[in-house]
Amino acid sequence: MVLKIRKVEIGRVAYIAYGDDKGKLCVIVDVIDQNRVLIEGPCTNVTRKQVNLKALQLTQFVLKVPRSGRQKVVRKMWEKENISKKWSETIWAKKIANREKRATLTDFDRFKLMKAKQA
Repeated sequence: MVLKIRKVEIGRVAYIAYGDDKGKLCVIVDVIDQNRVLIEGPCTNVTRKQVNLKALQLTQFVLKVPRSGRQKVVRKMWEKENISKKWSETIWAKKIANREKRATLTDFDRFKLMKAKQA
């Protein structure tokens, strides 16, 4: 069995699990130390800032960006690799969307869903 390990590296696309930008995608632009990284999400409105690695979940996507690359370069690579579209097609993103959709259901919507499952 081959084990795939996602490494913390410059250009790795990550999902922000908690904090101000929870639920958004970002790119690791620089590694500060073993606990913190510099991130930026040019297409998801995440400003450049340092974040603890515990707040990030690494995805399978990697961009070829230079260390501490400017926002313009990161945005260009993001759009070239079509990361937003690739992310929306993953099972992970679909589960998150379903969770958000279920959280917004009204009482009547939950009742209709229950009856649809029974049928």
